[in-house]
Amino acid sequence: MRTPPPRPSPTRGEGELRRFPARGGGELVTKSEDETRKLGGKIGKAAKAGDVVTLEGPLGSGKTTFVQGFARGAGFRGQVVSPSFALTRRYLVRGKTIHHLDLYRLAGRDLPNLGLEEYFQDPKAICIVEWPEVAGEEIPADHLRVRFEHASETSRRLSFNAAGSRSEKMLRVIG
Repeated sequence: MRTPPPRPSPTRGEGELRRFPARGGGELVTKSEDETRKLGGKIGKAAKAGDVVTLEGPLGSGKTTFVQGFARGAGFRGQVVSPSFALTRRYLVRGKTIHHLDLYRLAGRDLPNLGLEEYFQDPKAICIVEWPEVAGEEIPADHLRVRFEHASETSRRLSFNAAGSRSEKMLRVIG
């Protein structure tokens, strides 16, 4: 009996996505900021009110660049900037709101003052959370987790994990 040759990973335009054997997930390398924005745009276009996306990774790894593309894909045409010092930014688009939260500067004891639950329960909102580990259990169970790593000076390795049916739908646009 012959063993079939190994199948190459499918290419998806900007990079190569490898499926994880577990629930919806994969890994993709983008080779430039523009590719990271385009990938964010694909997911933003697929996102619906009620969806939650968490972004993890070191400073300068491409999280805000991804959100710029995400917001554009969702239909926002204004400028998207990091909410690092403001903690939150709000982008209104097509009858829904994108809440972009950056929890980097918060300590756990400050979370009740931010009102995370209100953001996540807004039926007309999509929430994007940078540094979600600060929020811990506050993050809804069904969310798309995106982990950013430096692959090189200009390339980024993004790992995706869809933790539920809503987030799996968002992830399908790239896998």
